[in-house]
Amino acid sequence: MARYRGPKQKIARRFKEPIFGPSSALERKPYGPGEHGRSRFTRKSEYAIQLDEKQKAKYTYGLLEKQFRNLYEKATRQEGVTGEVLLQLLESRLDNVVYRMGFARSRRQARQLTSHRHVVVNGQVVNIPSYHVKPGDIVSIRPKSRNLDLVNEALESYSTSKYKWLETDKKSKTGKFLNNPVMDEIPENINVQLIIELYSK
Repeated sequence: MARYRGPKQKIARRFKEPIFGPSSALERKPYGPGEHGRSRFTRKSEYAIQLDEKQKAKYTYGLLEKQFRNLYEKATRQEGVTGEVLLQLLESRLDNVVYRMGFARSRRQARQLTSHRHVVVNGQVVNIPSYHVKPGDIVSIRPKSRNLDLVNEALESYSTSKYKWLETDKKSKTGKFLNNPVMDEIPENINVQLIIELYSK
């Protein structure tokens, strides 16, 4: 399936946030890309602000428009606050869980690990990055893949107490998805209400 493979730092500069991780380019140029990036007088409409927030969420989690729209529609059908449910659905994607558990340094790397059959869920190899992990599920690196340098390097700098809804054992390269996170626990700077307003029009 198609993925955005263009310059990540241009996207980070567009939203003025390091959505793909630490960005030296954003530190050097804390303004948008292009000839109008430095302009102080660009006023955005309400629609443009809402669209930007949706695009930021899509790029952050690595989804295409159709996938994101389908998740929104799924969130509206579930019980609870739609915005919080949408974020929980994004957070419970397997590629995101692999990243959050510290087995990869980025969601892109986590997606590659998953699609290359290095990830096991409840004892079964799962190679679908969009697979939704449920509370109580055990996610681990496949035994044959536990010596991969990229996994070991990612775990070296990972703090096992980083996310309250996850449990990670660095030694066995195994983690548990304890529960769906509440909105306040999710560290991404996404105003989900703007996304709901956009799709509700």
